[in-house]
Parts: sequence; C-alpha cells; structure tokens
Amino acid sequence: MAAERLTMRKLKEIFRLLWDERKSAEFVAQSVGCGRTTVREYLDRASRAGVTSWGEIEEWSEADFENRLFSRTRQEMGMRIFASQHPLPDWVKIHAELSRAGVTLQLLWQEYHEQYPDGFKYSRFAELYALWRKKLSVVMRQSHRSGEKAFVDYCDGLWLLDPKTGIKKRTQLFVGALGASSYIYAEASETQALPHWLLSHVRMYEYFQGVPELTVPDNLKAGVKNPCYYDPEINPSYRDLARHYGTVVLPTRVRKPRDKATAEVSVLVAQRWILAVLRDRVFTSIHDMNQAISGLLAHVNSRVMRHLGKSRKELWETLDRPALKELPAVRYEYAAWAKPRLNIDYHVEYEHHFYSAPYKLIHQRLDLRATGETIELFLKGVRVASHVRSYIRGRYTTDPAHRPEGHRAHSEWSPERMKAWAGQIGPKTAEVVGEVFRRKEHPEQAYRSVLGLIRLGKRFGPERLEKASIRSLEIGSPSYRTIFTMLKNKMESAPLGSDPQGTLDLQSPGVKAQTKLAKADHALVRGKGYYH
Repeated sequence: MAAERLTMRKLKEIFRLLWDERKSAEFVAQSVGCGRTTVREYLDRASRAGVTSWGEIEEWSEADFENRLFSRTRQEMGMRIFASQHPLPDWVKIHAELSRAGVTLQLLWQEYHEQYPDGFKYSRFAELYALWRKKLSVVMRQSHRSGEKAFVDYCDGLWLLDPKTGIKKRTQLFVGALGASSYIYAEASETQALPHWLLSHVRMYEYFQGVPELTVPDNLKAGVKNPCYYDPEINPSYRDLARHYGTVVLPTRVRKPRDKATAEVSVLVAQRWILAVLRDRVFTSIHDMNQAISGLLAHVNSRVMRHLGKSRKELWETLDRPALKELPAVRYEYAAWAKPRLNIDYHVEYEHHFYSAPYKLIHQRLDLRATGETIELFLKGVRVASHVRSYIRGRYTTDPAHRPEGHRAHSEWSPERMKAWAGQIGPKTAEVVGEVFRRKEHPEQAYRSVLGLIRLGKRFGPERLEKASIRSLEIGSPSYRTIFTMLKNKMESAPLGSDPQGTLDLQSPGVKAQTKLAKADHALVRGKGYYH
C-alpha cells in the first residue's frame, strides 16, 4: 500500500463504495484518488480483521480503524504465539538448501520433524517460511539451483585517460553473478565488442573456478544476433565459447526485467562498492584499472549480506562451487566467423588475404572461422579447408590439392578464353589482361582482376576502357586499380602531367591517386626468383 496512510474519511469512502454501492476496486481507486493496490490492501486488512460489511464499519472512529485494521490481526497474533511455543527452523539454512538440486521444502520439513517431533506441522512450516522469505529482496527470493546459472551484463564503467593525447574515454564494466550464491565477478573492458565480451566470459569462469549449466546474458548484440522470443539466434563465436565450456547460452526475454534481476542487482552492487569508490582515481591503462577493481571485488564478495547473515563467498563455497562443471583443460581461443563466397579462382578473401578451397565448390557460400593462428572453411558444417593464417595483404595461401588439373576449374575460365573476351573490347585491353596474368604466380590469382576489368567495360563503356588500358600501359601500371581510378575520375584521355584543354585539375585527388597507384604497382612487380 502507499507509504502515507489515507485519512479516515477516505477510508470510510473506500468501504462504502465497495460494500454498500458494490463498486469495483478500479472504480473506487479512481473515485477516492488512490491506487488499486491500495484499495485491495485495505480490503485485505478488513478481511483479516473479520470485518466484511459496511454496517460494521460505518460508525467507526479513527481509534477503531487503528485498533482493528492497523494493529496485528488476530490471525497474526495467533501465529506469533504459536510460533513461540515451538523451535524455529534456521530459515537462512532452509533457503540455501532449497537451491540444491532435488531438495524440496517437504524434504527439509521431514528433516526438521525428525529433530523436533512436536514442532510445526508441514502447512505451518511452509507458511512461516513464506513469511520470512517475503522480507528478502526480489533477487534473494528467486530460487536458483546450485551451479545452475550465471547472469552477465554490462554497465558504463570508469574513465580511461590516454597519457599521450590527454583524451578521456569511457570504459565498460562487465559484471557476472552466480544465481544461487550471488557471487560476483567484474572487470573493465574498452568496449562491448565481441572479442572483449567473450574473453570476459573466459576470465569469469576462471574466477568462479567452474562453469554453470546456463549462461544468461541480456540481448546484447555481441552475443545475440536475433533476440527472438521463441528462438534467439546466438552469435557463432559465442556459441563456440559455450560449446568449449559445456554451458548453454539462454538469453533473457525482451522486456522481462525479472529474468535478469540477479544481473541488474549485481550491477548495482558493483556500481556502489566498486565504481563509486574508484570514481576519482585516474587510470591510464586497463590493466591498472582491473587491478584496482579486483581488490574491491574481493571485499564485495566477503561482505556479510544483512538478510542472510552470510557473505557471497561463503555461499559460493558451500552452494555453487561444488556444483559447477570443471574448467576445460585448454583455454578458449577467440574465433571470428564470416560467410564468404568462393570465387572463380577458388579462393575466398578474409581481411585482404586470399585462402583456397576445393575448386569444385566455386560459387558456394562457405562458413569461415578465423582464429589468431588458423583459417578454417566449412560447407554445411563439414570442414573443407584449413590454412595457417597470414596477415600479408593481397597475397594468396593456396593448397595445391585444391587446384583443378591444368589450373582450370572450367574451360570458360581459362586464361586464353578470358584474353579472348577482353580482345572483344580492344587489343590494348587484351594486352592489359595478358600483363595481369603474367604478373601473377598462378593464373587463377588473376581471375578476380580480369573479371573486374571486363565488368568495367560494361560500367563505363568499351571505348573508355580501351583508352584507359592504353594509358595504363604507357605509365607502366596495367592493373585493375589504376584503370578503375582513371575511369572513375575521367582521366583516361588526358596525358599524364599535362592538361591541354584546361578541363583537368592536375592537383586533384584523382590525379594524385593515379600517380601514386602507378608508382605502387611498379614497386610491387617482383622477379621470378622472388617466389622460389
């Protein structure tokens, strides 16, 4: 009910409208100017006091209301007297035991009854436990089995100062909490990006010294691609982490705050006892920030919780820790996923490097998994290729077994056939195509560039492409990049370094880009000995 008690006049009006006028609680609340919950609370008080009609209450004074409705009801007094005649169970212990797998209130009462044969009957035992439980916070009331769930969430963290620039950047605080013990883990990270999100989970499991059955995140984009109510789609990398640790990711339902009450309360605890304490500290590195957070985190978990009389650490040691799954022998390694299509050169591109797959899968959409050391390619869950990861831009990593015999996937993709197609545009275009093939270690590596050149003819017209080809040969840079830059900036007709018609800005970014590309392409030309 409302914190401030209604006046006697309004109290009488509530009961008159309810009992004499037979109005609904909604109508009464609107008429008197209070909430429906308040109306129902007063009605409940009257019922517990044994008052059920307007005639009984019509002539009451304020003292009558105080004595009958706002002092302990006869039922409550009777319960108090009855309870004093029997030994009370340890409700904190009862509440903690209920979090263990298979433990029920009926079983705990049987154990109590064996110890105290003249104690409470089961119905009163359950009633008294329910009254005690109401005094707990909403989060404490929730029953989570030992080792069952870990709740994870983010909140805005501390400020990180860049010592070189003097710029401050807001960090993110990752918070995780076990359901049964409310044991908390917290750490700072620079962003909520996927790598930070996953590695925070890794350190959280290690801090808990085990893995829960369920990991319950909010519908953060890093972890949940599609927050569907019935079938949320988990990010593939997050799914990898869950599989590695033997846990199940179970996102909270959208707009269901009670699903994540443990996480939200744990975030609030971290804000009050960690962020607030460190608010005036100046940090120049995440490492130093997390060292400070770690010290305060140990204090938070060791503090005794008022309602339970135990600390989170004590509950973790007795409830969650024995029930958690063991950590795997090998630590999780972050992996990113992509869905490239296998090009006609039977290579896929990932971060500007090219990796081969069996040529028979040309045009297929593959799943690519990238770790710091390896690149793996899958088709419908079956691995079809694996490579050591390379960070050299523009280069190819090719497994010879993936090549078709004679370096051809199909006859239509042979170098001769592609030169013939280019020849239909013009002889200089065909010459450029020949140069592109000549400069590659294997013909298939030129397929992308040649197809790109041919498509430029469709986009800008064959005449302009032929002129650009002539120009690229003159400057010694017969490549797709150079020709595309010329066509895009309409530079294919103007001599390099001159502007006879006064229509070309020689200092424009386009002209500078052309000159830069020409020099770059010359620098990239390597002799045959380079590849041996």
